[in-house]
Amino acid sequence: MKPRSYTSTTGASKTWFLASNGRTENSKSLAMRKAKMPPRFASSLALSTIAVVLAAVFRWIVHYQPIEEHVPEFTALMLLAGALYLIGVCLVLRYNCGPAAPLIIIGAAAVFRLFFLPLSPTLSEDVFRYQWEGRVERAHINPYAVYPAMPELAWAQDPGHPIKTGSTTSSLYPPFSEVAFSWVRSVAGFKRLFTALDLATAALLLIVLAAADRPLQHVLIYAWNPAVLIAFSMSGHNDSLAILTLLAAVLFLIIGRRHVLSIGFLALAFLSKLFPVLLLPAFLKRTRWSYAGVFACVVLIGYLPFVGARRHLLQGISNFAAKWEGNDSLFRLFLSAGNSLRQAQLVAGILLILLIVYAVKARLDIFSSGLVILSGLLFLSSNAFPWYFTWIVPFLCFCPSPALLLMTVTCVLGYSPVVAYAAGGPYINSALMLALEYLPVYGFLAYEVAKHFRHTTGKG
Repeated sequence: MKPRSYTSTTGASKTWFLASNGRTENSKSLAMRKAKMPPRFASSLALSTIAVVLAAVFRWIVHYQPIEEHVPEFTALMLLAGALYLIGVCLVLRYNCGPAAPLIIIGAAAVFRLFFLPLSPTLSEDVFRYQWEGRVERAHINPYAVYPAMPELAWAQDPGHPIKTGSTTSSLYPPFSEVAFSWVRSVAGFKRLFTALDLATAALLLIVLAAADRPLQHVLIYAWNPAVLIAFSMSGHNDSLAILTLLAAVLFLIIGRRHVLSIGFLALAFLSKLFPVLLLPAFLKRTRWSYAGVFACVVLIGYLPFVGARRHLLQGISNFAAKWEGNDSLFRLFLSAGNSLRQAQLVAGILLILLIVYAVKARLDIFSSGLVILSGLLFLSSNAFPWYFTWIVPFLCFCPSPALLLMTVTCVLGYSPVVAYAAGGPYINSALMLALEYLPVYGFLAYEVAKHFRHTTGKG
């Protein structure tokens, strides 16, 4: 089977997720743009200036400790950082910042993360659950057959941070994440591990950008993203493991006939966090549909050591899907329309399947397909916690949708329930915060869709 060309932007230009690409412009417009470009030194200086100001903002945030008692101040400063980030994104998308730009971007990204690594992960309790599961794993106990509230496992709890959320739910994390949890013994260790994987993702993005013939300076879209910084260096979420392995799958897909490796890494990504399975049809379309067997074999090998949990193996993720709801947008509207939970899930599921079919059938490259599917998942899901939006950020380096870039900035408003939760109240999103978080994004999306159809109609 002849492999498809994955570096082409033909498919990307047909989707409203992409801004107009320089390759589609005629020579006259290119010459006009080049004439307007500032010198590389000026662009590099502007990039460095944004980095310095961002560092000052992050240094300012460090003073507000503990952060759960200063969520309004933290949110305001992060929105300011988001505005500066978007200016940086515009800079690297519009101008050539010179050969030093990737070094400036990666160097600044490392410094930004150093500000947040020493902070306590008070915006989310997930890392304390990782610590508990790691202790259970090292004791050779199946994490899918037990849960934190069991009296006989009280020794595995952190006395300073007992697990409150999901304490009667068995593990909902896939096997590769469970293995990673067993490597580390402390909360600080988890933050270092998942931040290291986050930085490895930035480094791997440089390779993928080069392989796809894109400017290396576009790595800024990931490396300086506020949602990414909060998720990994501040909160220590394990999503960086899934993102890194997913990006490796993309790399092996586009650099030649390494399709088995690509599907294998996609399976590892699924074994780290479940969402990459939605991209399997898009990958199989570009390889061979029979490689679904490779994916299944890797997944079965991953779950094999835990099959002793039997019917409890998937109970944790089942409970999560059935009982938890947080920071959702369209799903909340489905419920508000009078639908039951199952009806809302059915509507969201059908829409997501249609979106996947569209992404597979349309002539989109793998970056556009991934962005369409994962952003659709986040908008339709009953749970769209702020750190979940890190899943789409690597794809934005190739398909920089203004609306989705804005989403990765406004999602910081999704941390607003921490105010009440820290005071002993329930973790509930307010309608006002959800409106402020999502309405501007949906407004931009509507504009992008209208612009896309106007362009399509004009061609017709």
